[in-house]
Amino acid sequence: MTEFADPRYRLLDSWDSQTALAAIWESQLAALACIQPALPVLAEVVEAALPGLRAGGRLVYAGAGTSIRIAVQDGTELGPTFNWPEARTLYLIAGGTTALMVGVEGAEDNVQDARAQVNAAALTRHDVVIGLAASGRTPFTVAALEAAKAAGALTVGIACNPDTALLQAARYGVLLETGAEVVAGSTRMKAGTAQKVVLNMLSTQIMVRLGHVHDGLMVDMRPQNQKLRARACDMVARIADVAHMQAEDALTRTDWRIKPAVLVARGATPERAMAALEETGGILRHALSRITP
Repeated sequence: MTEFADPRYRLLDSWDSQTALAAIWESQLAALACIQPALPVLAEVVEAALPGLRAGGRLVYAGAGTSIRIAVQDGTELGPTFNWPEARTLYLIAGGTTALMVGVEGAEDNVQDARAQVNAAALTRHDVVIGLAASGRTPFTVAALEAAKAAGALTVGIACNPDTALLQAARYGVLLETGAEVVAGSTRMKAGTAQKVVLNMLSTQIMVRLGHVHDGLMVDMRPQNQKLRARACDMVARIADVAHMQAEDALTRTDWRIKPAVLVARGATPERAMAALEETGGILRHALSRITP
């Protein structure tokens, strides 16, 4: 369906810009609605991913063209937002990193390259590999998921067409039936929007379950500039219920790490704060229960 021409938009090139933009906006809303049926399997993916990631596994994204560009955008945000180690995020890119900025002819058909990249990644059972392809049949992505599955990794396939090779190759197939595009075959539109939202959902909920969020706050973010340091102070003050001056002092004593700073602001030494977080798997809510104000 992603390759079909939708008759709804047959005269798109003859419409005035306001009418055309309204139609494109309408199609984007439809793309979001297509995600709802996939929520149960997305929840399964999150829970299945947690044991391996807690054991040191990596998040691995695989794809070609628009799909992998969207995936790289998602993955690169995990470091500054959740302090997820960059060494634990990996990309299997059809055509290599050059393909992120320019089209590489034939890259999406190169199954040998996909297998070579998987082999070089030395995947293990702790790794989570997410393959994306709007069509669901991109040879590079299908081959990457098949090779990753053979290596023992947990595999997830996200596609916008049913009964396709990518969904069949993955342990968890996520179908987003976005249908025909406003411009036939231009899957950077509805399909791309749905893929972007689903990756946001998956990576965010995984990080929540791993303890990187507390009370809706990104308590493992890296305060790398003045704005983020001010945000870190606000977070510590709010969670620990202390004045901003105390919050900043606690952050200074913990090398600007928010979670231990909260515990220090509540009366712990930096050493005890780190020990409490270690004992509770980095879950601030649990660590707080071990610190007496």
